Amino acid sequence: MFFGVDGVKFKACILMLVTSLAIVGCGSAERGIIGLAAEPQNGDAANNIRKHEIFILTSRAPDSDPTILFSGKRSSEIGLAKLTVSVPPNHTPGKIESPRSGIPRPTEHFTATDPAIFASEGDFVSALQAELNRRSVHNRNVLVFVHGYNTTLSEAVLRMGQFVEDSGYEGVPVLFSWASGGHLLDYVYDMNSVLIARDDLLLGANLISKTNAKAVDILSHSMGNLLTVEAMRQAKLNGTLNRTGRLRHVILAAPDIDADLFRQQLAPFADNERQFYILISHDDRALSFSRILARGVPRVGNEDVEYLAGLGVTILDLSEIDVNGSNHSKFADSPEIVQLIGKRLSVDGVGTRNGSDPLLSSVLMLPITVTAATLAR
Repeated sequence: MFFGVDGVKFKACILMLVTSLAIVGCGSAERGIIGLAAEPQNGDAANNIRKHEIFILTSRAPDSDPTILFSGKRSSEIGLAKLTVSVPPNHTPGKIESPRSGIPRPTEHFTATDPAIFASEGDFVSALQAELNRRSVHNRNVLVFVHGYNTTLSEAVLRMGQFVEDSGYEGVPVLFSWASGGHLLDYVYDMNSVLIARDDLLLGANLISKTNAKAVDILSHSMGNLLTVEAMRQAKLNGTLNRTGRLRHVILAAPDIDADLFRQQLAPFADNERQFYILISHDDRALSFSRILARGVPRVGNEDVEYLAGLGVTILDLSEIDVNGSNHSKFADSPEIVQLIGKRLSVDGVGTRNGSDPLLSSVLMLPITVTAATLAR
């Protein structure tokens, strides 16, 4: 009989899948907001709106809807763009103020406006260089953010704008947006989109290297960490990893990476090349469900601390940090963690694994457990 015992189990699993994803998904269904913003009505409030220029590298295909700009479909060519994210005066750190419906009002909501698509790689590099030149020499740095699963371009640019605002980052933010389908049931599609995007991420890194950026930092979230580590491994194997010496910090937040795969990914890296900060949380509901999908294999973002330390990385356990929701985005939802990362990104030089590291010394007043690398391999 089709719906026998196995059929009942199958139906139960599907029900659990839909219910769990609805609870822990990283984003909602796509809603185009790019280029949409009502005219500010309050002059005083409008004067207090903060704006951040966000550069975009993407493996997404262009969308015919200008409010979406780039869709969840994959492209054979890298997309290059920029836009402006505005932050409302009443912004609460850790939040992204958005309207339930209608056009966002800049004095109350985050907006993404003034989109521009670059016709060539040279145009992108020139514009990025010009933005760097507007900074002081000390702040001519680039932060590359790689978003996670079930995230549209609109959601990704607002998240990056919120992170830049709350962290106090003063360099130039560059979003790498891979072709996430932006739907709860696109987990497998998204994972394959991540793997397809590896070459584009390395191409983007090459374009950034053509500027005079003083340093480049990487912050990845969730499934985006799979892309980041895979691309770095690929660069390591072909001898192009950090050729300019400007790669500074690599921060992996809530990595949705198979723990066994992560060990293999790190194998080509020398001990001094494993300068990764891993932000984990054992109450991360999204990663708990990913573990179910992976037949019980832990995800790096909720793996055993000592196991990870043995791989030569530094772990910050955020399990005691209290935020609402799935606990999957503490790197941005927790004002304390956002500011902690901001302190790390504002310091010159490459991070070290000792008491002089500003990131590690800053956690003393927070309920965070830091475990340094043991390299017991």
